[in-house]
Amino acid sequence: MKFSEFPYERPDYPKLMETISQLTERFEKAASASEQIEIIKELEQLRIELTTNVQICTIRYTVDTRDPFYSQEEEYNEQMAPVLDEKLQEFNKALVASPFRKELEKEFGSLMFKNIEISLKSFSPELIPLIQEENQLVQQYQKLCASAKIEFDGKVCNLAQLGPYQQSPDRAVRKAAAQAYGSFFDQHQAQFDDIYDRLVKNRTEQAHRLGLSNYVEMAYLLRRRNCYGPQEVANFRRQVIEEIVPVNNEIKRRQAKRIGVEDFQVYDNTYFFPDGNPLPHGTPDELMEAGRQMYTEMSPDTAEFIQMMFDHDLFDVLSKEGKAMGGYCTGLPKYDTPFIFANWNGTAGDVDVLTHEAGHAFADYTALRCIPHLDLRDPTMEVCESHSMSMEFLTAPWHHLFFKEDTDKYELFHAESAMTFIPYGCQVDHFQESVYLHPEWTPAQRNEEWNRLEKLYRPHLDNHEVNFYNRGAGWQRQLHIYECPFYYIDYSLAQMISLQFWSLSMHDHKAAWEKYLAFAKLGGTQTFVDIVHHSGLACPIEDGGLTETVADVRNWLDTHQL
Repeated sequence: MKFSEFPYERPDYPKLMETISQLTERFEKAASASEQIEIIKELEQLRIELTTNVQICTIRYTVDTRDPFYSQEEEYNEQMAPVLDEKLQEFNKALVASPFRKELEKEFGSLMFKNIEISLKSFSPELIPLIQEENQLVQQYQKLCASAKIEFDGKVCNLAQLGPYQQSPDRAVRKAAAQAYGSFFDQHQAQFDDIYDRLVKNRTEQAHRLGLSNYVEMAYLLRRRNCYGPQEVANFRRQVIEEIVPVNNEIKRRQAKRIGVEDFQVYDNTYFFPDGNPLPHGTPDELMEAGRQMYTEMSPDTAEFIQMMFDHDLFDVLSKEGKAMGGYCTGLPKYDTPFIFANWNGTAGDVDVLTHEAGHAFADYTALRCIPHLDLRDPTMEVCESHSMSMEFLTAPWHHLFFKEDTDKYELFHAESAMTFIPYGCQVDHFQESVYLHPEWTPAQRNEEWNRLEKLYRPHLDNHEVNFYNRGAGWQRQLHIYECPFYYIDYSLAQMISLQFWSLSMHDHKAAWEKYLAFAKLGGTQTFVDIVHHSGLACPIEDGGLTETVADVRNWLDTHQL
């Protein structure tokens, strides 16, 4: 059955809530741990059915945000989610208070209970109207971004379709494309500012109603950060400024010299080579076939995985009018399958997003098959992003299938991009921390803070020729800031893990792959720090956690310049 044939049925929320209440009552009256375990499994099946329907709806909505049916269904599911959460939290309260908790922890592990206790701290029924409003605001942002119709080069482009022009060998085209991209945000400045201002105030009010001093505290609970807090993240950001920013300044000096510019501007930032950036060779269908060949040859596990993905048509990768921005992978647990969503635009990023989202999808596929309980499959997001970003590097022996004679260019481009991304991810995180510690800030003050942080994390950038970036609003293009606050640091932490896997793979690819597979098979059974230590890797939030890896990458960059 192809994904297009997967049925969608609107969840019957009243019936679901009644059933969960009944399960909670039965659980509290259960006379043994074995009886409670069976009830947990019953609830798990309900959640699998619900999650699958909700995710099918989300996929079809994001593929075409103009679709009236799925747009309405998405809004309805978003509105009902916090209402249903109230019932699920009632069950969770009974679960952590179980007189058989010791026996239950033997079955499910103590981490599941720790995670549930964290989630209980981040929710209260009185938050439901605020969460519903928050979901509506996020949907407004998605639709506003997806509505872009920008006239350029005789065409009408959305935001993703301007990507290739921003990497044009013609500097005037790059500048014009950056200005056209920014002009969409400038023209809708009041709307973007208003949506975010309301989100900040909404989320701050949620935190206050929970008795927390600010939304930063609440965000760490919502992101289920079970082994580190803001202090550890600040320590990571400090090390990034001290150890990676100087390397990136050198990367950008080399890049400016390569492309022959002395006044390196923001519109030069994503242009790496004088004859153009490496581009994938082939049509979208040919690139997908290259992906099939790559994963078929990579290992028996990936061969089985990619065959399943193609058999069920579990991709939607082409950019088109009305499609939501970005890329993602989500799971459809009823069918034991993931789904990959992307916005290909003819750049090297198409291959990046294919290998990245396939990393998520393969990890999801692996966890489904080796971890029996739903709540133990999903790790925290920095682990998930380690799966995806590491896959980008572990696929290196097959990159020639996509880039042919430009493979060496792509490898250098990919390594430099990975290094320069890490401070940007820290900048996004630092910005959000500042904003939510100062919810009274005006839009202008937020932009001032973004510009201040720009000088700290990306001092090589000169934004003055593009108004959107110069006025400090460049953060508004980063959908995570609106949609899933405090998510972005996960990418920077994961990038450090991926660079370690890359370094290992250059010495022994088979051993690196086996280590990666073992890493993925752990799913969510351990914390991020424990999984990293268990895998024999350096932990980036700890002192000295970056030094050796940064040195390895710097040496590689020094010897692979083109």
